[in-house]
Amino acid sequence: MLKPAIANRLAQKIKSGPNLNAASPEWQAALKARIKWLSIANNHQITPSGDWWSIWLLLAGRGAGKTRCAAEWLWWEGWSQPNTRWLVSAPTSGDVRDVCFEGDSGLLSVIPDILISDYIKSLHEIKLKNGTIIKGIAASEPSRFRGPQFHGGWLDELAAWDYLDDAWDMLQFGMRLGQHPKIIATTTPKPKPLIVDLVNRDGDDVCYTTASTYDNIKNLAPTFQKQILQYEGTTLGRQEIYAEIIDPEEAGIIKRNWFKLWPHDKPLPRFQYVVQSYDCATSDKTKNDPTACVVFGVFKPNDDKPMSAMVIDCWEEHLQYPDLRPKVIEEASSIYGDDNEFGSGKKVDMILIEDKSAGISLVQDLQRGGLPVRSYNPGSADKMMRLNLVAPIIQRGRIYIPESTTVPGAPRSWVEPLLNQLCAFPEVRHDDLVDATSQALRLLRDLGFLNIDPVYNPDDSYDEDRRPRINPYAL
Repeated sequence: MLKPAIANRLAQKIKSGPNLNAASPEWQAALKARIKWLSIANNHQITPSGDWWSIWLLLAGRGAGKTRCAAEWLWWEGWSQPNTRWLVSAPTSGDVRDVCFEGDSGLLSVIPDILISDYIKSLHEIKLKNGTIIKGIAASEPSRFRGPQFHGGWLDELAAWDYLDDAWDMLQFGMRLGQHPKIIATTTPKPKPLIVDLVNRDGDDVCYTTASTYDNIKNLAPTFQKQILQYEGTTLGRQEIYAEIIDPEEAGIIKRNWFKLWPHDKPLPRFQYVVQSYDCATSDKTKNDPTACVVFGVFKPNDDKPMSAMVIDCWEEHLQYPDLRPKVIEEASSIYGDDNEFGSGKKVDMILIEDKSAGISLVQDLQRGGLPVRSYNPGSADKMMRLNLVAPIIQRGRIYIPESTTVPGAPRSWVEPLLNQLCAFPEVRHDDLVDATSQALRLLRDLGFLNIDPVYNPDDSYDEDRRPRINPYAL
């Protein structure tokens, strides 16, 4: 088997070394611990061979031994490279302490006591006797990655980080010591864009390893083994047991097949109302979310269907306020639709802008210029709630998207970013098009264009057969 072979080779090399008897007690303890680990480790817990990789991405199910694997790798790297600095990060400060440092499979449980010179709990810091420092920083505060520098690190439960992209970017700037900084990233997978990006880099600078819960089942409690069987065959089981990256659109609120395709060879309908919906960036930073715009045209289909809306334009772009203002003014002068048998093009009836950040100034500025601008305040409703409120409109087939002119049955390429955000939400890197869509559909519903709620009809047969109601106090 692979594991004993590795351990035996290391043991033979140590025994044949000329200075074995002269090795310090610390080194003897370190080598003994290392040999013991390699003799019991599962195949997915063995460090990838070669020096070509910079990131070891270990995606594994619950209980597959991710924590133990990373802790064993990190302390050995730190001990075999004296006077180095190593990062440990997890979703929260409590996770760094309770799982990575003090957990049953954490660093303090696997590092031989004789190697540790100090453990400063309040600073999340372990000092080894060879001068190496292992420093814990919570991923919940990405700005704390500014300043410190490391030779490598361990990133635990990467897919569960709240500020994943920001934290990842900041810590990468700190991996600048030594000749070849290395990172081990362990996590139960979620379809986060960064996780998918890392998987796609496998064989380049990323070594991608996967394992299921069953690969380490012998080390798990019998009650746990029994409990996981209830998740077999479920989407949650595929993710949490088998470490499968689930397509985010499988669990999304909005489904692609809810949208209706408007044939590419069919003239556009006559739009009765056009709304441009904007979701402005939170700040002027270059790394912020982009400003997004979605344009809907309301029309009455010819086949006696209720009023519907078509996505007739959408885009997102990183724009600072001085550039955003003229862009909105230019878009406001657009004419949507064709001059054909159904009528002529339609001007913009409403410019809807969320009442936040740059949108506040933009609304005030454009209103002074005489443009039909209306601010939108979502109140206390979060993004998920806002999308749920308008999801039935899409589900009822009331939203159309234009068909591609080159790929039959597919939407046009400029619609794809919108569909991807809507159908994969909330597992998306940016959700600006989602916000712009939800606020526009909410407005059109409130205005009565896309009303899907049942309307009370006083003339129906049931009411006619009822006896008239009489107020007894009027007699």
